[in-house]
Amino acid sequence: MNDFRSKAVALLFIWSVGTVGADEGRALFNGKDLTGWQGMQGPPDNWGVKDGVLACTGGKGAQWLATEEEFADFDLSLEFKLPVNGNSGVFIRAPRKGTPYVDGMEIQLLDDYGEKWKNLKPDQFTGAIYAAVAPSRRVTRKAGEWQVMRILCVGRSCAVWVNGEQIIKADLDKVAAKYGQKVPGVKRNSGLIGVQNHGDPVSFRKIVIKKLPLK
Repeated sequence: MNDFRSKAVALLFIWSVGTVGADEGRALFNGKDLTGWQGMQGPPDNWGVKDGVLACTGGKGAQWLATEEEFADFDLSLEFKLPVNGNSGVFIRAPRKGTPYVDGMEIQLLDDYGEKWKNLKPDQFTGAIYAAVAPSRRVTRKAGEWQVMRILCVGRSCAVWVNGEQIIKADLDKVAAKYGQKVPGVKRNSGLIGVQNHGDPVSFRKIVIKKLPLK
C-alpha cells in the first residue's frame, strides 16, 4: 500500500465514530470498590465508592487515582459531575512516576461556567488536552449535572467528545512539535488512565474502555 493510501486509511479509521476491530469494552470501575485502581502520590483515603459512584472528597490523600493496567490505543467513555467552580481531569497515557498532566496528557474537566475560571486560557477548559489543544467549542452543562465524556486515542491521534459533541481532533505529532517541550507527555504512546484530585469534590461513574488494536 502506498504512503498516500496508507495515511488515508489510517485517518478514516481514526476519525470514525465506530471502533472497528475493538474488543467489546469492559468496565474499568466495577461500581463497588477500587479494584483495579491505585492511589498515586498519596494513599487513596480521599477516594470512595457509594451507590455505583467513584467520588473524591477533594481533601488530602492521593493526588490522582490510576488504573493498574496500562493502555495504548483505546476508546474510553465515562460520566463525571463537578460542583460549582469544580476542577478535575482525566489522565491518559500517563507514566507511573512524574506529573501526569505534564509527563502524560490530561483531558480537562472543569465547571466552565464558574466565576473562578473566567480568565482561563482556551486550552484550560473542559475537553482540552490541557495546556496544548483547546476544545473547538464549549458544550458542557451546568455544575452539579452528570456529563458524558469520550476519549478516542489511536496511534498519534486523539479525539474527544463531551455530551455527544466532538470538540477535539488532534494530530499528536503536530501537537508535540509545538508543545512537546512544555507538555512532553503528548509524545507518549501508552500509559495509565487516571482521574484527578484537584482539591474539589468530583464524581465519576460508568467508566468503560475498549482496547483497540495497535496501529
